Amino acid sequence: MDGKIILKNVSKVYQKGKIKVEALKNINLEIEKGEFVVIMGPSGSGKTTLLNIIGCLDIPTEGEIIYNGKTLKNLSEDELSEYRKQNISFIFQSFNLIPVLTVKENIELPLVIEKHLSLKEKEKRVLELIEKVGLSGMQDRYPYELSGGQEQRVAIARALVKKPLVVLADEPTANLDSQTAIEIIQIMREMNEKEKTTFIFSTHDPKIEKFAKRIIILKDGSIYSDMRI
Repeated sequence: MDGKIILKNVSKVYQKGKIKVEALKNINLEIEKGEFVVIMGPSGSGKTTLLNIIGCLDIPTEGEIIYNGKTLKNLSEDELSEYRKQNISFIFQSFNLIPVLTVKENIELPLVIEKHLSLKEKEKRVLELIEKVGLSGMQDRYPYELSGGQEQRVAIARALVKKPLVVLADEPTANLDSQTAIEIIQIMREMNEKEKTTFIFSTHDPKIEKFAKRIIILKDGSIYSDMRI
């Protein structure tokens, strides 16, 4: 399979009392394997809704999503959840690390369900990622012993450890200072180039644009512009 993600005529309508809110309107989008895509737009433009639908956390009101040649429209809730576990990873602005687990334990958490990997293979993968995100020697620290930037590095390693088809990040640098935010995006871009993993993330931060390979701008739930760089 080619690893492509396709959205066909995707719309999302939320019912708020008697009012219908069109969060997304007829989105048609193809994202190739290995792209580094930044989604931008003002608050309320539909960025988070689009990420949630791509991440199978939400279901379109209309339209369909095709992942790696597989149409997800007719999957049951359990089947969709299983597909998400196997193929999609998330990076959150609040890091979402488990405070009672060490750096190493937080990163290896997604591999608990991986029955085809031995303990030795899991440990090797985790330690390789710890080194790649610049946290060598910190594997036994707990989240409270880390800076915000270090916590986000752990989150990036955790997202990549199961070798997903796509990594989705909603405002991943929102809680970081400007310099740390740039360092985090640089790590994501390096991992994108080395691992050929597709990255899609939303941001309000114009400084992040220079790291993008493709910028999609949303406006009022529609694609306003789509530019490859």
